[in-house]
Amino acid sequence: MADNRYKEHDMAKPIERHDTAAWANIAETKEVSNVEIPSELDVRNAKEWVDTNQK
Repeated sequence: MADNRYKEHDMAKPIERHDTAAWANIAETKEVSNVEIPSELDVRNAKEWVDTNQK
């Protein structure tokens, strides 16, 4: 098993891109909970992406 290092090498690659996520462009933050709220455009884009990529 020491020769099989493919999985360890592949684990270093990121799976998703966080710069295109809905929360990448934060419109505001709630005071008490510090929850980040994306802009309305980013929410629409995220919903459109989910709708088009459903199986």
